Amino acid sequence: MMTQFNTLAAYLRARFGDTERGASLVEYALLVALIAVVCIAAVTLLGSNASSKFNKVGASIGQ
Repeated sequence: MMTQFNTLAAYLRARFGDTERGASLVEYALLVALIAVVCIAAVTLLGSNASSKFNKVGASIGQ
């Protein structure tokens, strides 16, 4: 009985032990997603603002 428990415990430690590779991967994926959202928001906000400025400059030059 004790041998089976030791074998099971060793298997579980090897399978789900001290490795944090999966957790790190999830954290990096969340960081990349957050950076992407911030970049998209910045481009959307600054893009419309820049377009408005270019239209004003173009209109003033055309007159």
